[in-house]
Amino acid sequence: MSAIRLLVLGAVRQHGRAHGYQVRGDLEYWGAHEWSNAKPGSIYHALKQMAKQGLLHAHEIAPSTAGGPPRVEYELTEQGTGEYYTLLRDALVTYDQRGDVKTAAIGFMVDLPRAEAVALLKERTRGIEAWRSSVLAHYVPEDGPEQLGHIGEIMNMWVHTADSEAEWTQGLIGRIEGGAYTFIDEGEPFVGVLAENEENPYATGERHPGDAG
Repeated sequence: MSAIRLLVLGAVRQHGRAHGYQVRGDLEYWGAHEWSNAKPGSIYHALKQMAKQGLLHAHEIAPSTAGGPPRVEYELTEQGTGEYYTLLRDALVTYDQRGDVKTAAIGFMVDLPRAEAVALLKERTRGIEAWRSSVLAHYVPEDGPEQLGHIGEIMNMWVHTADSEAEWTQGLIGRIEGGAYTFIDEGEPFVGVLAENEENPYATGERHPGDAG
């Protein structure tokens, strides 16, 4: 799974309607340009592609201030909302995806009911345990990685990664079950987007032709 679709859909959803430059600003505000492939070109391309696919509705609202084509605001369609939640649920469950996908999923997990988020994370834990068991069918950690030559270091890394992922996921589950964070329909959500015309302290300042759209 690519993180860019989840990130862009999630950013648009948090605004209700947003133009491309707002989406770019939010993703830079979240630091996504540093931990994912959410660069300006990728963001604007994703917006246009998902509009063509029926996931976003593109509203032409006003001429561009730069003299180009009309500025466009994007809004999730019913299909786009379904796609967003499918991507989010899959990202929370899957244990072996890229780090940017996992990071994006944690950033949006409060868009789910608390009980569902817990259930998905518990399913993720079961997947980690099954993967660890499959590694142990060929590797005995107590005997050390040297038993398989330097290739043993790969399996040693896999076991340590599984243990770390399981510990982190269990800790997250415990915090959520203990009442941490505000999930959907529980009250005022955490505000993680920039207001209109709010200065972005983390903006890269890099100019892109899509900024005017």
